Amino acid sequence: LKAYKIRYLDNTFQPPCLNNSFVNVNLVKERSLPGESPRKSYLKAKRKIAKTEKDAQIKLKLYDPSEFHMINPSKRSRLGNPTGYKIVPGGTAASLLDHDDPPQLRSAFTNNQIWVTPYKKSEQWAGGLLTYQSRGDDTLAVWSERDRSIENKDIVLWYTLGFHHIPCQEDFPVMPTVTSGFELKPVNFFESNPIL
Repeated sequence: LKAYKIRYLDNTFQPPCLNNSFVNVNLVKERSLPGESPRKSYLKAKRKIAKTEKDAQIKLKLYDPSEFHMINPSKRSRLGNPTGYKIVPGGTAASLLDHDDPPQLRSAFTNNQIWVTPYKKSEQWAGGLLTYQSRGDDTLAVWSERDRSIENKDIVLWYTLGFHHIPCQEDFPVMPTVTSGFELKPVNFFESNPIL
């Protein structure tokens, strides 16, 4: 499992913006009222801006879908939408170790797939500066426990990417390539479709 650190620059391509926010756009199923529509249900997007670090700790769930946006509320498109990016998760895996197991203490960033922290120069590596010598006291999970404010701040989104692998005979003597990934896509970033 590996954590990627992402900072958002606004669409002027200047130094990092100091007033960004993280938005969880949750897709919620709503029931149609009798006689209202031939459809029985529909989806509704419910946006919630995370105020603190704990609000932005996300465990991805297959049957509770969301989009995750990093926006700059002070930069708006001509239609009034805040500009930003969304992270599109790829391979995700959660650690199966106990939280108090020494390897898990060092890699506690795998407890969530998404974290958001205010930018701090000394907080560079999700597993701490010296991961293999760590006791888990300088990790993303420890920093995030401070529950600092992240609304309208210079923020960092941490995405934990990974997969489980059970060795099989085709892995020997050389393991074939196993890949995974994620995407960052613009959301209301451009005034119109850039392909046009």
